[in-house]
Amino acid sequence: MALQNTDRQTIDAIHASQKEFFKSGATLDISFRKQQLKKFIAAMQKWEKPLTDALWTDLHKSYEEAYMTETSLVVAEAKSHLKHVASWAKRECRRSPLAVLPATSHIVKEPLGNTLIVSPWNYPVQLLLNPLVGAISSGCTAILKPSPYVPNVSLTIQKMIEETFDSKYIAVVQGNREVNTYLLEKRYDLIFFTGSPALAKTVMAAAAKNLTPCVLELGGKSPCIVDKSANIKIAAKRLAWGKTVNAGQTCIAPDYLLINKEVKDQFVAEFIKAVKDLHGEDSKTSKHYVRMVSDKAFDRVSGYLNDGKVIFGGEIDKSERYISPTLLDEVSPTSSVMTDEIFGPVFPIITFENEGFLESVQKFVTEREKPLAFYYYGSAKDAWKIIGRTTSGGGCINDSIMHIVNDKLPFGGVGNSGMGHYHNRESFEAFSHRRSILKSAKNIDMPFRYMPYKFFSLVKKLI
Repeated sequence: MALQNTDRQTIDAIHASQKEFFKSGATLDISFRKQQLKKFIAAMQKWEKPLTDALWTDLHKSYEEAYMTETSLVVAEAKSHLKHVASWAKRECRRSPLAVLPATSHIVKEPLGNTLIVSPWNYPVQLLLNPLVGAISSGCTAILKPSPYVPNVSLTIQKMIEETFDSKYIAVVQGNREVNTYLLEKRYDLIFFTGSPALAKTVMAAAAKNLTPCVLELGGKSPCIVDKSANIKIAAKRLAWGKTVNAGQTCIAPDYLLINKEVKDQFVAEFIKAVKDLHGEDSKTSKHYVRMVSDKAFDRVSGYLNDGKVIFGGEIDKSERYISPTLLDEVSPTSSVMTDEIFGPVFPIITFENEGFLESVQKFVTEREKPLAFYYYGSAKDAWKIIGRTTSGGGCINDSIMHIVNDKLPFGGVGNSGMGHYHNRESFEAFSHRRSILKSAKNIDMPFRYMPYKFFSLVKKLI
């Protein structure tokens, strides 16, 4: 199935109508936003089966995985915004210094305005519609641009949005990179982009022409460290899950493994056992094992098998775009599998000696771009020590991926892995402007600020 590019005339009309709709002030009322959130929740519930069916068609993603990693997260986000948007949007008071008295100080939350949300294919429901929740609750309009690599999902989302909202408020635009290019030529008040660092540079370059702010949720090579103090059995199980959920096509998937030599053999044995517990003796027959999204992705990821010694897995089937969970040993730090973001179920291993282990892995990680996630398995004391000497968008101690589940934690990258945060209140803030307002007394006018500064000695004491 191939999606048809939305024509330029339609894009022009949507963009113009959304600008006019926002100017009308219709989205400013909190009751309007809550009404739209309720409509969105009802739509998600009504369209759950079509969405999960489309995820199976495009990615071989089971209903259970689609529910846990896609639809349920979006609904939970929307319900949280519905519950809290009124309090988040309230005007806040701040203390006023003596120098401005008598006056009161305030922060007003106002929507940024017209927004563009561009999403990737790996979690095509969650990564498009979670940001949309923030746009709705903050009072923005939104043009949604889903990925053409998952055409059934993208078309289903379009049908759902068109049934639920007027295009002058929220609309879906379909197409390839030519459509992206045309969309980015237009002016918005915020661009929310999820994808690769390479494409993000194109987005930022286009946004810079209009000084448009961006939220960039990117990726990178998220390191996983396993020290000898780790519970190896549990570490292997959690990493086997983290590396094989969505077949490793997850921006915060453990990308590569840095392991203490003393526990490597035990870890490999436990990892193999955990993969078989999760997906059976043959993961190809598991209904919960996702396929590569495209032939191009299959060719790229399967090519990494040549960058080291396969010690587990390595089975491929291009006709199904299937790559089995794979452990890759004896890899060079300069090989493609260790310099590219893998985005697949291949797990390269680099072993370090026990002596000076933490210093060695710290040096290895910090010499590379700042990752989106960071995982450490071992003692909490050592974990906090190495976290304090490295950086990442987020991460876990003795777990993988699960930090994204807690919507009380902001999610986002740093440096090459992104900028800006979202989830829960952070999503509301991402699409809002915090406007500072000072309200002075209209009948009392303190003389010390005026020329010729007769009370300068007093002013110096007050400031």
